[in-house]
Amino acid sequence: MREDAPQREHSLREVFNGLRWMVRSGSPWRMMPNDLPPWQTIHQQTMRWIEAHCFEAMAHDLRAIVRLALGKNEEPTATIYDSRTVQSTPESGDRAGYDGYKRRKGSKVHIAVDTLGHLLALKVTPANEQDRDQVGELTKAVQKATGENVEVAYVDQGYTGAKPAEQAAAHAVRLEVVKLAEAKRGFVLLPRRWVVERSFGWAARFRRLARDYERLETTFAGFHWLAFAGLMLHNLFQSA
Repeated sequence: MREDAPQREHSLREVFNGLRWMVRSGSPWRMMPNDLPPWQTIHQQTMRWIEAHCFEAMAHDLRAIVRLALGKNEEPTATIYDSRTVQSTPESGDRAGYDGYKRRKGSKVHIAVDTLGHLLALKVTPANEQDRDQVGELTKAVQKATGENVEVAYVDQGYTGAKPAEQAAAHAVRLEVVKLAEAKRGFVLLPRRWVVERSFGWAARFRRLARDYERLETTFAGFHWLAFAGLMLHNLFQSA
């Protein structure tokens, strides 16, 4: 920067607080309260943070701290994969796909979590993309985040087949399909699989994530990382 460049008018902490409020409440950028920094300032800084993968790095560091605080190893050896389809909006319409199974047009959020439900990897695709086709990229991201420490990934029957198993095996991960009981009646709590469903429930508390309001998939993914980082901060201070 030049010596005569304008200096910062708003603290980064206030900018970060404004971003957290927006993601939690689901407010449009231009309707942010006046006691927060201007929305243009928060939006501009948010795009810088997302481009630098700041929220992703924050979530990985916090996950390690939470695990150590609970007496677990810093990095997990098991992960759980799943996806959810998020309704599209006019802003995201150009990249939305149609999920025939759920009969919904929008984006599909593919996530990998550890056995505590904390985020390890995430990918946003059009809703018509198959879950099994994302195993390779998800597993690669998981191993990068954990230092090649994960050994097994638990998935539902949507990941059945030789191709996803081979994609996971290419990164030294064994894919284990958790099947429904043959005589299912009512709600059944599936072993291991319920953890990722709870993670989606946590994300649903953030109204900005209830629908895909973002023009860019990188922004939508970045807000997910921010939400999970906030959840882990809350857990740490609550247990302190």
